Amino acid sequence: MVRQNSLLALCALALVACGGGDKDSSGEERAGIDRDPYPSTYTPRPSETVFITNATVLDGVGNLIENGSVLLEDGRIAAVGADIEAPDGARRIDARGKWVTPGIIDNHSHLGVYASPGVNAHADGNEVTAPVTAEVWAEHGIWPQDPGFTRALAGGITSMQVLPGSANLFGGRGVILKNVLGRTVQDMKFPDAPYTLKMACGENPKRVYGGRGQAPGSRMGNFAGYRQTWANAVEYKRKWDKFAEEGGDPPSRDLEMDTLAGVLAGDILVHMHCYRADEMVQVLDMAEEFGYKVTSFHHGVEAYKIADRLAEADTCASIWADWWGFKMEAYDGVRENLPMVHQAGACAIVHSDSEVGIQRLNQEAAKAWSDGRRAGLDISQADAWSWLSANPARSLGIFEETGSLEIGKAADVVIWTGDPFSVFTKAEQVYIDGALFFDLTDDSLLPVTDFELGQPGQGDRK
Repeated sequence: MVRQNSLLALCALALVACGGGDKDSSGEERAGIDRDPYPSTYTPRPSETVFITNATVLDGVGNLIENGSVLLEDGRIAAVGADIEAPDGARRIDARGKWVTPGIIDNHSHLGVYASPGVNAHADGNEVTAPVTAEVWAEHGIWPQDPGFTRALAGGITSMQVLPGSANLFGGRGVILKNVLGRTVQDMKFPDAPYTLKMACGENPKRVYGGRGQAPGSRMGNFAGYRQTWANAVEYKRKWDKFAEEGGDPPSRDLEMDTLAGVLAGDILVHMHCYRADEMVQVLDMAEEFGYKVTSFHHGVEAYKIADRLAEADTCASIWADWWGFKMEAYDGVRENLPMVHQAGACAIVHSDSEVGIQRLNQEAAKAWSDGRRAGLDISQADAWSWLSANPARSLGIFEETGSLEIGKAADVVIWTGDPFSVFTKAEQVYIDGALFFDLTDDSLLPVTDFELGQPGQGDRK
């Protein structure tokens, strides 16, 4: 719940998060500023009509259909159910004994900015020159030739969010990608997806900068740094709102403040690295103070302690199944973390934060689901799949387009060799916008990056 007194004061003094200004004639438009100077150039591949039948279907939003069918047409989901017929000319796939799901969406990846092979030349995920670097954009450090993209495709990943690292209080903008190879990162960008902002709390910023004798050197310093920066952003946005209403000379432009003003306007989504429950609650209070929303806490080892608060704030928890204990703020983990967040009515997400883990996110979800079941949390597989598709899509602002097998949505679909909650199951076919990008039985379909051409083991690919 937003505290009324702080919100009213904010509206009166700063015109933040409460309107103010003509949205049809923003200050940026008057000043000739392009809000999207690096637009997506992604073009879906040609696709055919595909009728998948006799499968166990998980639609991503809580439904399981036995002996179900899914129709892909013109790159979209055209029909889902147990009693649909194949149209004339459709390619028919008998998926008896197999499962069909929406494509997996990883909302915490560093592919491209920490590309393989893992050498210093490929370490472009952290701008560690200052604790506040909201002006940098992850997409400007992504190497599209990272072989990790194709390895993730073989794990059923159809989209992902690539984030800056967690060295900074404000690490910069994240970008949402389709898992397709392109000559440039713009060829991979998810069309019309919002930008995101990476923030980090806890040990990382104070260690990186305190170790140099700089601020912040403590958790107190972290919060002071956040609050002063948000205060600056409120003032920056107030000037641009005034310019939008009254005209005159535009304020001086600040790329760092552009990003933060976008957050305050609700256009850029905050994704925050944070482990401890007490810090997450303090961050939620800070968001109320300055009038913005935390879309998701990432890693959230202690999310289970405040699952009710996360549900109340409509803030997701993007977490691992069983990875904790590697530093003090990650000490107090439980295997039931993710299902406990789900059971409390909050938005639970399985994420990777790993170029290896991204290849097996279905197994991560399976571990969390089975741990919850053993603890008495009766969550169905159909509901648990939302941790891999619908919920990450919601956290990235792309759920209207993908994340579930619903009519009209992008045909981002995976056919699995069996139950995807089994360690023995593999992705057999992966479709993105209805086009077949991966086939377990046909190596020639797997994209090969320029970097891999001529490498051992690639010679048999045409």
